[in-house]
Amino acid sequence: MISADDFIEPARARGFGFYTGVPCSFLSPFINRAISHPKLDYVGAASEGEAVAIAAGAWLAGQKTVVMCQNSGLGNTVNPLTSLNFSFKIPTLLIVTWRGQPGLKDEPQHELMGQITGAMLDVIRIGHRPFPKDAKNVLQAIDETCDLMDRSSLPAAFIMEKDSVGGEGLENRPLPVRPRGRSADLTERGTRPARVKVLERLLAETPPNAAIIATTGKCGRELFTLADRKQHLYQVGSMGGASPMGLGVARHVKRPVIVLDGDGAALMKLGALATIGAYAPRNLVHVVLDNGVHDSTGGQATVSPNVDFAQVAVACGYAAACACDSADGFARALKAALAQDGPHLIHARIAPGSLEKLGRPTVSPPEVARRFQRFLAEPA
Repeated sequence: MISADDFIEPARARGFGFYTGVPCSFLSPFINRAISHPKLDYVGAASEGEAVAIAAGAWLAGQKTVVMCQNSGLGNTVNPLTSLNFSFKIPTLLIVTWRGQPGLKDEPQHELMGQITGAMLDVIRIGHRPFPKDAKNVLQAIDETCDLMDRSSLPAAFIMEKDSVGGEGLENRPLPVRPRGRSADLTERGTRPARVKVLERLLAETPPNAAIIATTGKCGRELFTLADRKQHLYQVGSMGGASPMGLGVARHVKRPVIVLDGDGAALMKLGALATIGAYAPRNLVHVVLDNGVHDSTGGQATVSPNVDFAQVAVACGYAAACACDSADGFARALKAALAQDGPHLIHARIAPGSLEKLGRPTVSPPEVARRFQRFLAEPA
């Protein structure tokens, strides 16, 4: 058994300063110390997959990251680990607990995952090793894991058994409860604009120092077709991961960060709005381009006609939100959002459909990620 600082301090000496995740009782002493440590940045995520996307954003912004979760939550991470981290070659250090370890009496819901935790990591090509339980082995374990991530540019995992880390008290850092945010309604109830018309206004109104993260599917493809810029990140896969990635970026840069989300994607990880509202990055503008359908898969309807994303956002702690349904209304909302502290959400209802001649990014995901990372490192 080690203390939390037996691991955290040598990891911090190697640059690991950003932690995110979802608690587990096996993790409690470790995660409690990550929360209370004065020199660590910790974000509590609503889900494990969200935590992976937050960490990916923090990595793009120059941080070395740690994601912590129970092995039951490992299933929730499979999509972003395989379609975000693998595709873009984004490393992160995973600490996964081993609930349901064979021979250990545990709750019935952990039985199957306990049997397959290592095999599951193998299947998704994530190297792993036991979490060190002896202080004299910690440094070597961290160095060897870092070497693996450096060689692969992929995540690597420690599997933490019960009682690996000694007791640590919880010193929560209470997040402020803010007054309900401002909301504005710029809807005109006329003919809704095509997504490309809104993106054209976005490109015209966005300052050159702003970072733009586009959700997977036709949104990113249309943005690339209109203009390919170093400050663009075109997500592939990892549906719902754009807004938590934006949080991870915005928390570590001073420039504006604009997330282009879709209604289906936003609904998939709706808990991310609560996390963004709680941690409240002032430089984040979250745009939900809502056409009411899953456009990239044939136009199947989403449930978004019954969802007021602007009101959800202010209820979750966003500083302001606006609803619009025209290109001019969107331009007005974006100008206002960029001029004031956020986070802001713009709910733009648009028409289904996309450009007839729709391109695909010709820059590979790893190249896009590193180009974007270099842009974020430039003076804002």
